[in-house]
Amino acid sequence: MLVVIAPDKFKGSLSAPDVCRHLEKGLQRGVGGNLEVLRIPVADGGEGTLDAAVGSGFTRRSAVVAGPTGEPVTADFAVRGNEAVIEMAAASGLAVLPAGGPDSATAKGATSRGTGELIRAALDRGCRHIILGVGGSANTDGGAGVLQGLGARFLDFEGNELPEGGAALARLDRIDFSGFDARLKDTRFVLASDVDNPLLGAQGAAAIFGPQKGATQQDVDVLDAALARFVEVLAREIGPDGPSNRAVKAAEAPGAGAAGGVGYAAIAVLAATRRPGIDVVLEFTGLADRLAGADLVITGEGSLDEQSLLGKTPIGVARAAARSGVPVIAVCGRSTLSPELLKESGFEAVHALTDFEPNLNKCIAEAGPLLEELGTHIGVHLSEFPRS
Repeated sequence: MLVVIAPDKFKGSLSAPDVCRHLEKGLQRGVGGNLEVLRIPVADGGEGTLDAAVGSGFTRRSAVVAGPTGEPVTADFAVRGNEAVIEMAAASGLAVLPAGGPDSATAKGATSRGTGELIRAALDRGCRHIILGVGGSANTDGGAGVLQGLGARFLDFEGNELPEGGAALARLDRIDFSGFDARLKDTRFVLASDVDNPLLGAQGAAAIFGPQKGATQQDVDVLDAALARFVEVLAREIGPDGPSNRAVKAAEAPGAGAAGGVGYAAIAVLAATRRPGIDVVLEFTGLADRLAGADLVITGEGSLDEQSLLGKTPIGVARAAARSGVPVIAVCGRSTLSPELLKESGFEAVHALTDFEPNLNKCIAEAGPLLEELGTHIGVHLSEFPRS
């Protein structure tokens, strides 16, 4: 019997590879060993995308780049042939902020420069197809930092380079692209993101996501105005003014507000194609082809809830399994979905850690052993699933 384990991370507890490992240990215990298991860690384009790439044959590489406050951080990316997967959070995420953040100062001053430097490191490796997984970012700089990391210079009215961060863009007068990396002309970008917010306004990057990064309401207003200035100047730099200008249109495009506006720079300047994160990940992991001959798929994430239904990992995996005619079950830390919704989503069964330990804090702290217990339970009942 072949079981494919294809989960996302359990946020705050376990990475997707760790979820796979603990589940397999429990499954083998439940069936008495000798079960054929294929581990395929997956993600929805945000944090965990790098693990999914490495689990699918990409090679992990690292580079020292600027963190969100400018302090150097060592960030990983993944390479396979001329293809690279970059997880923005590794270089410019909330998780790599120095102790004490996020706060108001960080919200206004955080930069995405390190993500641009990771792209440059991938170019140095010969990559010309780059998947940019965004999510968990600390910045609200419209992707200006990404462009700076790739050689652009952001100048004020006196010709001085601006400080980094979104708030400084209010003083932007000119963008010098003369040092922009020439290799970008031959590079294709995919923006892996489920965020469909525009760059500006009430549903924009600053208003919706700024408070999560430490921004006060006053900061949100400052940042939104600064991003509007960025659009105005970029429109002047890369083409004629007016509604037909791609810099203006890109600000209104779905996904422009992703990752503090990095989606905007990716679309407007790097000509990135935005695609749902789970679709991108399932494609580069080759999940559909690797389901051949499988008897059961196990997927999951930390919390199965209403957000999960909006294209998150378990739903994407369930749809892929359904197309291959393979039954799928889900594991999670907890589920807030009704049995009817879970059935409609394609799951034969759903098992939560809270079924074994009602204390949610213990579920988070002891997710590994509990997953093994859950895996053992599933293993004991594997015979209920017909072989393909």
